[in-house]
Amino acid sequence: MTSAFLRRLIPELMPVGPRERIRSALGALIGVLGTGVISHAAVGDGASVPAMIAPMGASAVLLFAAPASPLAQPWSILGGNLFAAVVGVTAARFVPDPYVAAGIAIGVAIALMMAFKCLHPPSGAVALTAVLGGPAITHLGYDFVVWPVLANSAVILGVALVFNNLTGRPYPHPHAQHTAGPAEGPRSAQDALAAADIDAALANFGQLLDVERGDLEAILRDAQLRAYARRSGLTVCGEIMSRDAIAIAPQAPMKEALELLRRHHIKALPVTDETSKVLGIVTQTDLLDKAVWGALGPRLGFRTRVRLTLTRIRAPHGAVEDIMTTSVLTVRAETPVVDAILAMSQTGLHHLPVVDDGGRLVGIVAQTDVVSALLADGAKATALAA
Repeated sequence: MTSAFLRRLIPELMPVGPRERIRSALGALIGVLGTGVISHAAVGDGASVPAMIAPMGASAVLLFAAPASPLAQPWSILGGNLFAAVVGVTAARFVPDPYVAAGIAIGVAIALMMAFKCLHPPSGAVALTAVLGGPAITHLGYDFVVWPVLANSAVILGVALVFNNLTGRPYPHPHAQHTAGPAEGPRSAQDALAAADIDAALANFGQLLDVERGDLEAILRDAQLRAYARRSGLTVCGEIMSRDAIAIAPQAPMKEALELLRRHHIKALPVTDETSKVLGIVTQTDLLDKAVWGALGPRLGFRTRVRLTLTRIRAPHGAVEDIMTTSVLTVRAETPVVDAILAMSQTGLHHLPVVDDGGRLVGIVAQTDVVSALLADGAKATALAA
């Protein structure tokens, strides 16, 4: 019984690899050091105001170790610290007893942060610092809100924006999309029902979770796919791929790509060289987003031409290679279909070229193919179990 109670005291954190631990620690080091150096340079030696306040250390934990947390987003740190500082200074000025003032400051700050969707735990320390920080802080009055609170917050936030994005952690954290369906287009009724179920479950839980609702939905859908894949997994990509895949050369005009897509009623064209090695892929989305349309069909816009010229040191010719996606995710014929559907769900792709050991095109798998195969595998597994 004692061991069960002790286990409850230790949180079950999500698994984090050594690389992420090093990234988080290095980010916090750079963030706090950068904030300290910049702030000290701004106020100079012997200043009557503190260069940096302790709550920035707590903010660094969230900004660099948990940048996906709703509590670590830009509005959370700026809005949370703003409300906490104003409330803390006000409480210190009008409530004589410091401990009563501290309690009021924390309570009101939390209420405001939750009401304005900028909950940031370190802001509680900001409110407390405004009340109990000593004569140097009290003497600042409402100037404390601007310096050091908002100034420190802005600097460490700027460091977090640069560091997290450079190290592969998109920040501010993008709102997660559901991963079980197409990357674009309206949600189906089944998806909407699933989203409503998640909302109802969260409402029933009734407590604040340190995870964005979209991320939670993405995790649940990914887990459902993995569970379904584990129960089936009887088919490989070579069994369902289209062997007569239509490909196009990189030097082909964009108009030719459009004509091929229309003629064969497909949405993606692998781009191959003379040996059939896959160099890229061009889709309907590429033609819509990366080209300018006129009476004669798609063509490169002026800005795109300039960018490609500067990048390649040669003028583009409005060919497929100018708009194709070069980082192509491919599969092998022996790749299980379940791996293909997981790859599609995680990346939002709808087509995967199938290649041999030399990277040469042997077929293409569409999202509709893998979904049909999974459903067939599920039916087989159910029949065998019966």
